[in-house]
Amino acid sequence: MDPKFTGAQIRKTFIDFFVERGHTFVPSASLVPGGDSTLLFTNAGMVQFKDVFLGTDKRPYTRAVDSQKVLRVAGKHNDLDEVGRDDSHHTFFEMLGNWSFGDYYKKEAITWAWQLLTEVWGLPAEKLYATCFQDEQGEIPTDDEAAQVWKKQPGFDPSHVLFFGRKENFWEMAETGPCGPCSEVHIDQGEEFCDQQDVPGHVCAVNGSCARFLELWNNVFIQYNRLDARHLEPLPAKHVDTGMGFERVVAVLQGVDSDYKIDLFKGALEAVRTLTGDNEKKMYTRFTPYRVIADHGRAAAFLIADGVVPGNTGRNYVCRMIIRRAARFGTKLGLREPFLAKVAEAIIAAYGDFYPELVTHRQAIYDNLTREETRFARTVESGTAYLQGMLDDLRKKKKTTLDGRRAFDLYATYGLPFEITRDIAREQDLEVDEAGFHDAMEDHRQASGGGKAMGVMSGEGAEFFNGLAKELRSAGKLGEEGVHYDPYGDLEVEGEVLALVADGRALNVAQAGDSLEVLLPRTGFYMESGGQVSDTGTIRGQDGKWEIEITDTRKPAAGMIVHIGEVISGQPKVGDPAVAAVDQARRHDIMRNHTATHLLHAALRAVLGEHARQAGSLVAPDRLRFDFNHPEAMTSEQLELVEKHVNDAVAADLPVAPKTRSRQEAVSEGAMALFGEKYGEVVRTITIGDPEHRHSYELCGGTHLERTSDVGAFLIVSEGSAAAGVRRIEAVTGRGAYDLIARRFKALKQAAGMLSSTPEAVPEKVTALQEELSATKKQMNSLRQDSALQAFDQQLAQVVKVHGVNLLALQVPEAEADTLRGLADRFRQDPKYGSTVGVFGSVIDGRPLVIAAVDESLVKRGLHAGELVKYVASFLGGSGGGRPTLAQAGGKDASKLPEALAAVQKWVEQKLEPER
Repeated sequence: MDPKFTGAQIRKTFIDFFVERGHTFVPSASLVPGGDSTLLFTNAGMVQFKDVFLGTDKRPYTRAVDSQKVLRVAGKHNDLDEVGRDDSHHTFFEMLGNWSFGDYYKKEAITWAWQLLTEVWGLPAEKLYATCFQDEQGEIPTDDEAAQVWKKQPGFDPSHVLFFGRKENFWEMAETGPCGPCSEVHIDQGEEFCDQQDVPGHVCAVNGSCARFLELWNNVFIQYNRLDARHLEPLPAKHVDTGMGFERVVAVLQGVDSDYKIDLFKGALEAVRTLTGDNEKKMYTRFTPYRVIADHGRAAAFLIADGVVPGNTGRNYVCRMIIRRAARFGTKLGLREPFLAKVAEAIIAAYGDFYPELVTHRQAIYDNLTREETRFARTVESGTAYLQGMLDDLRKKKKTTLDGRRAFDLYATYGLPFEITRDIAREQDLEVDEAGFHDAMEDHRQASGGGKAMGVMSGEGAEFFNGLAKELRSAGKLGEEGVHYDPYGDLEVEGEVLALVADGRALNVAQAGDSLEVLLPRTGFYMESGGQVSDTGTIRGQDGKWEIEITDTRKPAAGMIVHIGEVISGQPKVGDPAVAAVDQARRHDIMRNHTATHLLHAALRAVLGEHARQAGSLVAPDRLRFDFNHPEAMTSEQLELVEKHVNDAVAADLPVAPKTRSRQEAVSEGAMALFGEKYGEVVRTITIGDPEHRHSYELCGGTHLERTSDVGAFLIVSEGSAAAGVRRIEAVTGRGAYDLIARRFKALKQAAGMLSSTPEAVPEKVTALQEELSATKKQMNSLRQDSALQAFDQQLAQVVKVHGVNLLALQVPEAEADTLRGLADRFRQDPKYGSTVGVFGSVIDGRPLVIAAVDESLVKRGLHAGELVKYVASFLGGSGGGRPTLAQAGGKDASKLPEALAAVQKWVEQKLEPER
């Protein structure tokens, strides 16, 4: 082992080793899985290749190598609880992997693993063990093939091949689908790593209960398709999926006893030590908060770089939670001011060369971290104090679990995430009801944040369509690449009907009214992706005898693009010559909105700053919707600037140029990869403006105009909140903008006519009318108050005595609430009446309003103004409440107000009866 290996060198060595053996280096996918709504985060190395295994995607390579960013904080894969407690768990980490898609298999995978570990990295052969699969249920064959390959490796001890069952050595993607045996590599770190030496009878062993034997690498051999719980069938092509925890192997190669002692964490830990003043020895005596801060600071930096900002739900909640959890552990070290930007600075220095998105979004990372720490600092003390009161109360009641809904109240009121509440409770040997918390959060959720940890697998119908593709290829009717998909060329294409499919069954002929899927050898229909909706249109027989209305397009299997629609006339048959025609007017409206979306993105960044990145979009024919990261509502001046910025670009008649190139080349040139999108190795870029002075440059597979002037006009319809830290703009272009302008101008002309004004003078005229109306309202209020006082003075003679209390129940014409309260105060404060109860009612705009006032001396005798108005409101079909001495109520039925006021005397008599 060479302790001088840096983490960056180890990562590079791994990648170079497999590139030299014919593998294509594939950059890490985003932490937000592109095109996969079933996942909250990328939680395994295989996520970006999942569609390949499911048969719904093909890559231009059969061998791949990568280092994938992974986050495990949800569902089955959730390591958050363990972070800080030990030296090996992380929320964010890297997974090194090499992949074979129907290419090499066990022999090559095992041989190369052994060569890399022993020859390149120099790990001692005698310390390495290999585990292979042996089914404890006796249903699946033992993986003797892998075992024999291991035994043939030079220097490998044959006794170090060990067999384990389904839990340890059989990998499955889901309850059905691709699966197979796996073979893990473990290393004996030595007796000193055993953490159970004091346990009587303990024996160190591979897959045992102590830390002596460490799993380094898992080689998964995907050779079966699981049909159900009991049945497997061999796959036509076998695959290799390997995964090696990067931090774990770096720790081994650098000869340290903790993942957190590797060089990649050194800067982050030193940044914290600089703030605390701890030396290295003292840091290790309280290493838990240091580990949490280093882990969470790294995770948050990578999340923000991938477009996930702190918020209330889903992914945004996770980002907020880990920042606040890190901040709380900082307080354990005496850190009271925001500090995570310093940690992030060190993380960017350590990782920025390999993950340039960290450098690109450096300022957004710092700003979001500091802003979130500042927000949390405002409420954390009161929140934890309130929680402590709950926990103390729990102990008094001799209970051990805090109600989850109360935990959610802490989050809603004080911003205290569940995980922090649980941390604090566990520190006191108490627990929190997690299910109850999530139920309460779901009740209050306004928008869903994502799916399960792995969720339902995509690829519905893939098996059927893969079989169909094989038949068509054999018949020479479909090429190896499948359906020729080109939504950028002709919008009307000809071809033979290759298949008609309804409910998963192939049809030879369809009838009018049938809903089905249609397969042609080529198509110009755009398939929904990147926020752009699918095209619609028609497929009709060349003889004109039948027609199918197309409403959607999907990809059920690799290379298979099918049109979804309904037969509206005739009887289409397999083999018929057909014409597939996209609705061109609708497509052009979509293109206007898509090109405008790119212009809007550029405008937002120009006006608000580089942090204003896309966080979701919808490109439809009638409108565009654009979500972007920004912490606060935009001002009207900012919206006007953005709108002008876009329309200036439209008027400039800029060229819109698509170009296909490698993803790495495009990103290195500065092309913007969008939040949560899925990109292949070859990507399409859209450049707006001169190539030397780009107005916008993005990776985008959507359809676009040739020049910006064809957008016509761009109008922002609304700006609002989509989620915490995420704003949403809706806008229209082209025909939609014209329609909006026409409607608004018509309304303006109508208003001008009603005001006897020109359209230009409408604002001035409205302002004058508002001032006149305000003066009139003041005059009317003054007259109403005078009228109310006159009525009040006239009605004072109607004050009645009830058990020594002066009672006045009075209806006052058209009096506002303030006027009624003034009358109530005047009655209570009149010294000649002493103890008083006053109830004053009025009708405003057809709705009854009641104010009740009770002298403070009468509250002890059982009179309560709040109860009194509720009683009165019961006659009016309404409700009310307030203080014991003053309360207000409203209702629906104004006709019952006299009856309600007449009933007050009886209520007071009943309340005061005991005083006789």
